[in-house]
Amino acid sequence: MEENRVMVSSPFELHLVHLDLKGAPPKVSYLAEIFPLFHALGANGILLEYEDMFPYDGELKPLQANDAYSSAEIKEILKLAKLHELEVVPLVQTFGHMEFVLKHKEFCHLREVAMFPNTLNPHKEESLKLVSTMIEQVVALHDDLRWFHIGCDEVYYLGEGEESKQWLQEEENTIEKLCLSHMKAVASHVVSAYPTVKPIVWDDMLRGMSEKTLRESGIAQLAELMIWDYSPDLDVDSKATLIKKYQKCDFSKLWFASAFKGATGVNQCLTLIGHHLKNHEQWLKVAESSPAGIIQGIILTGWQRYDHFSVLCELLPVGIPSLAVCLQALKNGGYSEKVKEDVEKSLGISSLEIDTYMSDISGTFPGSEILSLVTQITFYLKPSVDELLENNRYVTGWFSPYHRKRKKIHPIMIHHFQPDALRLLTKWTTVTQELQAAMEKTFFISAAEEWMEENVQPSLQRLQGTVDDLDRAIQELS
Repeated sequence: MEENRVMVSSPFELHLVHLDLKGAPPKVSYLAEIFPLFHALGANGILLEYEDMFPYDGELKPLQANDAYSSAEIKEILKLAKLHELEVVPLVQTFGHMEFVLKHKEFCHLREVAMFPNTLNPHKEESLKLVSTMIEQVVALHDDLRWFHIGCDEVYYLGEGEESKQWLQEEENTIEKLCLSHMKAVASHVVSAYPTVKPIVWDDMLRGMSEKTLRESGIAQLAELMIWDYSPDLDVDSKATLIKKYQKCDFSKLWFASAFKGATGVNQCLTLIGHHLKNHEQWLKVAESSPAGIIQGIILTGWQRYDHFSVLCELLPVGIPSLAVCLQALKNGGYSEKVKEDVEKSLGISSLEIDTYMSDISGTFPGSEILSLVTQITFYLKPSVDELLENNRYVTGWFSPYHRKRKKIHPIMIHHFQPDALRLLTKWTTVTQELQAAMEKTFFISAAEEWMEENVQPSLQRLQGTVDDLDRAIQELS
């Protein structure tokens, strides 16, 4: 596919941007704005992790989130991707990270461990039927697929279910064999049902397995591996050793997975570009040391939640400058002053900071208003409220919780902090309203509400509560 070739200075033919839809999924209208930018920055594909945003139907209908895309919206997303020369690879979890399925009463009997909704029980025929149906429904809405990612990372508590414990008592049986047998069953279903589609699996469950175990399993004939590591000090030599091992186990093609956001803290609000740039620079070194022809491509992951139940980490618009730097660094074989200037020009940012968070940022890229307002809130909202309520001597000395409870205030003291409290409340209410409006253009209301509740309301409610208590105390005076 000629249009999918990137600049020759990149060691990767395919550069895919990961869209993690299990948190703050963008509206289709935002994707229409951002896909041309992805393409312009050097991406030529999308890894689309649907999670609960796919319009599953029939017995799978309970899997749909309230805001799930419709079939028409999925088709529109795929049409937009094609228009901007972005090859789509769907990702559907089929083993671990199955919370969005196994939390539902209709499917909870398929859990590996009855209490935990993360891992699928690989012993039940119904488990394979379930994931096969999920894959079939997703493939049905896609044309010309070359790859399908079946997940299979972080299969926690595998072997700890009652059926597994019994199965493992037999001498030849191991957790490794149990893991590989389910991966093979899912991959075999994809290959037999869709001969032109190659399954991809995350590599972490296979890393510690011996060459003998991997080779004998036959997994290499069925799937391509995606090696993930999001660390800025990724060990290049150990990755080279791992690649050699996988090659000896007959994997003909490998993928790399880096991160441009969503890998530095479960409740992270801002993206530190330098952290992620270093991760990509390390992956470039790994690529340079890899055998010719083995690397299929690189996925720039942008996690939106650590798992289905965790809070949101950095929103997609917040991570765009990091994505731009990382894509351009890959495209140009490294980071340079020219890359910095090109990114600044592409995003309309006057001065890009790599090694520190930008405390004052404005840009012209889609969603830049969200980045600017999130930055303001992250840097200044809580500190400014804390300063007033905890460090202002007139508040701590004359309007303590004791005073507030009894509606008592020395009249002279009102003038020492009421104007500051009102000014602060007005300022942050305005900023919050602006962000709410910007977020509702980009995301569904539920995502805007969640972000506000986590990151704005705790401080804003403290401030509002103080102002309200002050009003009541003033009324008591009269």
